[in-house]
Amino acid sequence: MDPSFSVEALLPFIAVGFGAQIVDGALGMAFGVICNTLLVAVIGLPPARASANVHIVETFTTAVSGISHFLSGNVDKKLFLRLLIPGVIGGVCGAYLLTNLDGDSVKPFVLAYLVAVGVYLLIRGILFPPTTAKPRVVEPLGLFGGFMDAAGGGGWGPIVTSNLLVQGVEPRKVVGTVNSVEFFLTLTVSVTFLYHLGLRDFATATLGLLIGGIVAAPFGAVMAKRIPTKTMLILVGTVLTITSTYGFIRALG
Repeated sequence: MDPSFSVEALLPFIAVGFGAQIVDGALGMAFGVICNTLLVAVIGLPPARASANVHIVETFTTAVSGISHFLSGNVDKKLFLRLLIPGVIGGVCGAYLLTNLDGDSVKPFVLAYLVAVGVYLLIRGILFPPTTAKPRVVEPLGLFGGFMDAAGGGGWGPIVTSNLLVQGVEPRKVVGTVNSVEFFLTLTVSVTFLYHLGLRDFATATLGLLIGGIVAAPFGAVMAKRIPTKTMLILVGTVLTITSTYGFIRALG
């Protein structure tokens, strides 16, 4: 542990972890985006190290979140199985890419796409009545989402959640299922990162994010179950548009 460790230094990161997990648990996205932005832009960690730290934290937060969503009835078992294996395969490939190559070149294109999806969900939530349908494109979505999550330091939720909502899947089932699969994805990605980067002590930031995220995880699942479909689409569209626009501007330098 860092000899300069103190409770005061831990508190801001606990708050960030709590807030990020509340948003992620309720809307199925943004934990990685919020935490990676903090670790890279504020703390100054290298992207690979920041992504590894966030995925280690998410291994614990997604376990609690996944169990909470399952107990709340938010998990679609068939959709879970269709996302699981492609997501894990994509995550391993993305982690390998980030630790060996520069994956930033593709990031602006993905973020621009997510901005467009966010605007679409926002408009759909405001102007059109909510409808539900069975998902058509799942496995390729899981593969791509897992890859970009590891290579980009976050992206599983924004990519997979938003696209399943575009396909008309019930929002609470999307959020609960995507969060549950994310545990297995983050566990696999964390192991891959640790294999390539080595095991190091948790920094103050990582420990704080972990405490805040675990405390918040059950609350997000309850919120996802109670938020109406129309409101969920508007909230997801808003969060996705804001975070992706910010990431797009940063990616362009």
